[in-house]
Amino acid sequence: MNGMHGRIATQDEARDRRQAPGLGDGEAGSTSGGHVIRQGEIDVSHKVILYLEDITVAFDGFKALNALTLSIDVGELRAIIGPNGAGKTTMMDVITGKTRPDSGRAFLGQTYDLTRMKEPEIARAGIGRKFQKPSVFEQASVLENLWLACAGDKGWLGALRQRLSPGQGERIEQALETVGLAGERDRIAGLLSHGQKQWLEIGMLLIQEPKLLLLDEPVAGLSDEETERTAELLKRLAGERSVVVVEHDMHFVDQLGCKVSVLHQGSVLAEGDLATVQNDPRVIEVYLGR
Repeated sequence: MNGMHGRIATQDEARDRRQAPGLGDGEAGSTSGGHVIRQGEIDVSHKVILYLEDITVAFDGFKALNALTLSIDVGELRAIIGPNGAGKTTMMDVITGKTRPDSGRAFLGQTYDLTRMKEPEIARAGIGRKFQKPSVFEQASVLENLWLACAGDKGWLGALRQRLSPGQGERIEQALETVGLAGERDRIAGLLSHGQKQWLEIGMLLIQEPKLLLLDEPVAGLSDEETERTAELLKRLAGERSVVVVEHDMHFVDQLGCKVSVLHQGSVLAEGDLATVQNDPRVIEVYLGR
């Protein structure tokens, strides 16, 4: 898999992945090919953060995902495109544990079998998801929103009672700088622009230190300037973590300058840079009906 960003797995690789350790493995002192895995760590010795293999999900006989096979490399920025009903949202639901697949495998690194985990467990393991509509506490300040992200499921009262550790304080400051809201720290979130609210929610996810970040149409409703700034932000985020963006805005995808996967009828139809997939006859047929 090294150096082969996101290509479809060979049969041998698929067999190896089926034998990957599941939930509860990866304890202190265990090894994977000579690589020591400590408890709580994600084994990415194969340089891949996410494996989806032959994932099938059916709703009332309709296959939302049809033997979907996809992999995301460590530190990779990937765009997922496709027409409505292609399976993009269902794919994200499977990755985050909201939907259980009827068949197939989904692994975070070589360590966690996502199909055997609940949503909170998956979030704690290192996957963060942002939905299209920003979800921030509009009556709280930007800084207070980040405090709440540190408090996790303790809520407002827990956040007020909890004293931030030096590490948490550093993460908050870093998140403010990363998403470009350091100058807005005391501003009420409800007064932010739509784009700033999107960035704030991304900052709240970064507080949790995810290894894989899933973003659903992050530039919907944004101005041209905000769209450009969001593209630059996501390119900066990639590298330290993997970022998967589901998007319909082809201009934004072009700004990302990353590998693109095209979904159609629940499977990967084509992959490559944007120019390559846009000129693929199969993609043209799907989008234009030619």
